[in-house]
Amino acid sequence: MKNYFQTVFEIIRTGHWITDSISKELKEYNIYEPQYNVLRVLKAADGKPVSVNEILDQMVQKSSNVTRIVDKLTDKGLAERTLSEVDRRKMDIVITKKGEELLAVLDKKVYSFHKPMMHNLTDEETETLRQLIKKLKGS
Repeated sequence: MKNYFQTVFEIIRTGHWITDSISKELKEYNIYEPQYNVLRVLKAADGKPVSVNEILDQMVQKSSNVTRIVDKLTDKGLAERTLSEVDRRKMDIVITKKGEELLAVLDKKVYSFHKPMMHNLTDEETETLRQLIKKLKGS
């Protein structure tokens, strides 16, 4: 049981270290990890409008502040929000051209952060770790 909790603690600590480090890398662009995460979700939608709930479902790290994150991205001109034509209670959100251009720069920064660590594990070790994490989650 002790090993289990030590392992879970290490997973949590590593996750926080990665997200904190990514935020530090992106700080010079006045973007933080959750905003980057939302931009990636919007880009993956490939021009199709996305609702706040859809963004939340696809986020790496879930945040109850999605609406506020979208507000900040909209204020910076990185995303646009319009009233949904299908459901007037929802907002449709898309990434702007400016958002796509910034995301391309941010992706390079994030890749540069991960690059030195990519070879710390073999492909087999990486796959084993991924499978063990999925097994831990029960999926």
